[in-house]
Amino acid sequence: MSESDGSAGEQPTVLVVEDEEELRRTYELWLASDYEVLTAAEGEEALELVEDGVAVDVVLLDRMMPGLSGKETLSEMRDRGVGAKFAMVTAVEPDFDIIEMGFDAYLTKPVDEDRLRDTIDSLRSQEAYSDALDEYTSLLAKKETLKTRKSEEELAESDAFAELETRLAELEAELEDADSGAGDDAGFVAALRSIDEGTQRTEPEES
Repeated sequence: MSESDGSAGEQPTVLVVEDEEELRRTYELWLASDYEVLTAAEGEEALELVEDGVAVDVVLLDRMMPGLSGKETLSEMRDRGVGAKFAMVTAVEPDFDIIEMGFDAYLTKPVDEDRLRDTIDSLRSQEAYSDALDEYTSLLAKKETLKTRKSEEELAESDAFAELETRLAELEAELEDADSGAGDDAGFVAALRSIDEGTQRTEPEES
């Protein structure tokens, strides 16, 4: 376990949970200038860290690790009330099982520095959102991930994907019907929807 030279409390804290030492060091090197970076080589080590009361803002989780998997580590952290944002950073191709996972972003390796930083910045910006918008952004990330990896036929045949789209529509309606105090949230939902639609239009076709 290690951390950057930044003073505690002055920078947001990112916990990198990755069993490959070279990747842990690479992510830490990329992030250390702007974040306090903590690292763990396995899920159990990460759980011990948060159990000791270390405050974490964003957790980057590999899915396939010795001992506890990333999915199990994520579930344990959620159960223990860890209030961080979670991004899966993994070589595992996403399948429909990701719909039931409690992550906020899903990155498929290899990941470059800009994409990793952009994801962390985006997750950090969500901290003040309402619970409904939190759920909306999480589900939208899962929808976008599946749409880039599954064929239209597979999506159409999936009951889980249909339920995801139904829940997204319910959340959109809930946020857009909110009172004036949530007006900014509703506008953000519209912006997210337009980004999602733009992603669908520009997604390159596989050869």
